Amino acid sequence: MKRGIAQYQVGEVFDYFLLIKTAAKSVASNGKPFLTLLLKDTTGEIDSKLWEATQEDEELFKQGELVKVHGEIGQFRNRPQLKIHSIRPVQSTDGVQVSDFIEKAPVQKEDLMERVTEAIFEMKNANLQRITRHFVKKYQEEFFTYPAAVRNHHNYVSGLAHHIFSMLNIAQQLKNMYPEINKDLLYAGIILHDLGKIKELSGSTSPSYTLEGKLIGHIPIMVEEIQTVAKELQIEGEEVTVLQHMVISHHGKAEWGSPKPPLIREAELLHQIDMIDAQMNTLNRALKKVGPGEFTERIYSLDQRTFYKPSFEE
Repeated sequence: MKRGIAQYQVGEVFDYFLLIKTAAKSVASNGKPFLTLLLKDTTGEIDSKLWEATQEDEELFKQGELVKVHGEIGQFRNRPQLKIHSIRPVQSTDGVQVSDFIEKAPVQKEDLMERVTEAIFEMKNANLQRITRHFVKKYQEEFFTYPAAVRNHHNYVSGLAHHIFSMLNIAQQLKNMYPEINKDLLYAGIILHDLGKIKELSGSTSPSYTLEGKLIGHIPIMVEEIQTVAKELQIEGEEVTVLQHMVISHHGKAEWGSPKPPLIREAELLHQIDMIDAQMNTLNRALKKVGPGEFTERIYSLDQRTFYKPSFEE
């Protein structure tokens, strides 16, 4: 079985295909242009530099293009970096396609759809159910194919739905432990909290931030959409305001992107569940890249910490 980029160690030679996730032009201190490429396959991604890049290179090596790369795994600022010796676009005779190099959610799309549908059917509050169902139907294709982020947690095809799937399962267990929880509100908040990313991100395979995403962000986008849909469905009352609060507060703090902190029990739970699932997804994927008795690379979203993988079994 062919090793993925995440399984290569510093000093090893890489000679295979990778997908360009991002490409950016820069100028070196000597005045010569170079390209910064983020290359990926289904196992992970790696930074690289194409020095002395020509105009032709800029036109060939763009985001979303599949390339054949020969180079050596190095390290820069404690992170792996691929030193490119040669690079070329994929050819029809290579027998590979873009879909082979795109990471997908570990849960089938049909199972993700079934879990979300099940959660909506469990809702007893008609207003929350109607609003939630409307959004899932309106954005069904994007809902079940978009990633949850460009980088960090659930940043793969169907990552958004996988994130919601896992959060719903956590919420179900919490409802069993704490029956006072308003399950309808919590479920609606979970399903809708990140849906604004459908407009914040450009697509499902090699996403970047849209202009709307950069200037407004997924939280304000979704808060406004809830208000618009409520008017369209002729729904008024506290449910609309409370649901907007669930979305606007789910990052927890102003410095993390939430204009308001959670001020409702279910909003606090939504924030905590979101943090648990995002961090566990990030940790699990980082730990898969190292062996027992080794440390992960520094994880930006977890305070630049490195995590140790114990060598003893469960």
